[in-house]
Amino acid sequence: MNQTRAIDRLNTRPRFTDQDAIRLNRMFRGTETEEWLRAVIEGDLVGDIALVSSFGAESAALLHLVSRIAPELPVLFLDTGKHFPETLAYRDELARRFGLNLVNVYPEIADLEKRDESGLRWSYDPDGCCELRKVLPLEKALARYDASLTGRKAFQSTTRANLPRFEIDTADAQGRLKINPLIDWDAGRIAGYFEEHDLPRHPLVERGYPSIGCMPC
Repeated sequence: MNQTRAIDRLNTRPRFTDQDAIRLNRMFRGTETEEWLRAVIEGDLVGDIALVSSFGAESAALLHLVSRIAPELPVLFLDTGKHFPETLAYRDELARRFGLNLVNVYPEIADLEKRDESGLRWSYDPDGCCELRKVLPLEKALARYDASLTGRKAFQSTTRANLPRFEIDTADAQGRLKINPLIDWDAGRIAGYFEEHDLPRHPLVERGYPSIGCMPC
């Protein structure tokens, strides 16, 4: 008897579409941040999620908020090899204090040896350095997740002024969902949250750094 064998097919469809993002934005319109974020995470509405954090000037607010809801949620930190020592110490302090599931993400050693052997690519090709030490490692780290949480806020720049809570990550064709829990928080609300929960500030903030990234940049 001839048997027809099922043909294996790879599912190459994106995880989410623009319509999915629109639906989620409508679903949680007018809902308080912690309420809708808890519903998304505990209700498993968007699959596997990771929080991407720079552990910068305002990062403690979102990290604390997420730790209250799901301390087991992976927190991805891009260890570029170019961070301030203060940032690494702050990362470790917050990870201990909040009980974070910290995942350090590193550039591939082979890529560094091939494209930045001297470690000085930042000085003549900052975009190439960023791609090597941030973009490619993050792309690889996020491949297993359906959605990511970011700390972006509308007041930070004109390009972020109209960002929604839920959007599609256009960095690749995977259709990953990008979620911006603090997009509608202003500087005053951030400061108030720090004060209310007695959150430690990044040590470089007191030294006048408004934003904190890699040392050379």
